[in-house]
Amino acid sequence: MEITGRLTRDAVVAKTAKDRQVVNFSIAVNDTYKAKGNTEAVKMVTYIDCSYWLSAGVAQWLKKGTLVELFGRIGVNAYLNAEGKAVGSLTFHTSNIKILLFASNAQPVQSGDFSAKKSKKEEPDDLPF
Repeated sequence: MEITGRLTRDAVVAKTAKDRQVVNFSIAVNDTYKAKGNTEAVKMVTYIDCSYWLSAGVAQWLKKGTLVELFGRIGVNAYLNAEGKAVGSLTFHTSNIKILLFASNAQPVQSGDFSAKKSKKEEPDDLPF
């Protein structure tokens, strides 16, 4: 699944009991629609809690306001809060992060694809052209 949204706060790196690192962050996905028979557009925002387990180094680039495209799988957490009311939240187990726009500037990123794939070093070509 693919989702696109803006980070609501800076990413945080957490460490598990087994010394694994996970990058936790939250995104806001904006949507608009027009209800049938209505001329006004309705704006809605969906908040999704995301986790990225493949590389903690990406956290330095995930700042509040950054526009990201995420690939992975969605999930739901449901629980009872302190008042006994049922509460739910959306989660996203991220397998690939693509930064579309950094928060500090308004310039699109040429290549901000952070995936688990290791980049291969290209061998120099012996061809003269």
